[in-house]
Amino acid sequence: MNNSNSRRSFMKSMLAVPFVASGLPRLISPADSVSEKFGYKFKTSLNVYSFNQPLRDGKIDLFDVLDFCAEQNFDAIDPTGYYFPGYPEVPSDDFMRRFKRRAFLLGLDISGTGVRNDFTVPDPAARKADIEMIRKWVVAAAKMGIPNIRVFAGKTDHEGFSRDQVFEWMAKDVKTCCEIGKEYGVIVAIQNHNDFIKTAADVNRIFEMVDSEWLGLNLDIGSYRQSDPFKEIEQTIKYAVTWQIKENMWIDGKETPTDLVKLFKLIKKGGYRGYLPIETLGAGDPYQKVPVMMEKIHKVMEQI
Repeated sequence: MNNSNSRRSFMKSMLAVPFVASGLPRLISPADSVSEKFGYKFKTSLNVYSFNQPLRDGKIDLFDVLDFCAEQNFDAIDPTGYYFPGYPEVPSDDFMRRFKRRAFLLGLDISGTGVRNDFTVPDPAARKADIEMIRKWVVAAAKMGIPNIRVFAGKTDHEGFSRDQVFEWMAKDVKTCCEIGKEYGVIVAIQNHNDFIKTAADVNRIFEMVDSEWLGLNLDIGSYRQSDPFKEIEQTIKYAVTWQIKENMWIDGKETPTDLVKLFKLIKKGGYRGYLPIETLGAGDPYQKVPVMMEKIHKVMEQI
């Protein structure tokens, strides 16, 4: 008897059997939430923007940040594209191989990367150029084993065009990027960046219009500024494939220290499984600021 055929026949028969209260495991439907299936799982990552100034000044490079992440026992690093040499062009294959190898030897995943683009520009040629740039970085991400690439909606003044019109062309452009992502196995993570996309309603709208399983959300906790950010996070957490966990959030129009306990309870409740990149901003030495924030986050993880 062919064992493969026997196994296939058995599985088909199991799928046809309705769930009954017995010792057999329940067949979980796609409609079940992630939390009901598996529960939450948090992994820490460092968004390299935390080291923006020393990187821009040439005092350190990405390999130095890799070493720092290993020293601080991060699970991963999240290097935005413009910290790689030659951006907006992708780095050489040699550089990517060396970076990927070094991360692996340090026990670090590369949890994401990102580019600068603007899909609010009325000029179709400019948007097409951004799509082609994103294509190159999707290929680069695939080479480095990076699972998602962050993109922006954009912030260009679209005078003469309504928001509805911008949403229409933006959805088409993002969908094209998602098709590219699908081809290479890289999720396109659009960021709520308080630009064209400001609210949970905006996020929901673009996801409904694009309607692609290769679109995810880079959930930026510091960029919901129009109303209660915790409510907006709760409304869009279902789309999150990566995050930007920041020291401060905007509450009632004021920059306020992030209530990490409230935030992580919300993320836990949402059943999120994956990386939580932290991003420290503003003045101060990242070599001091990042460990302080990580210590707070580890305490919260133990607490919840």
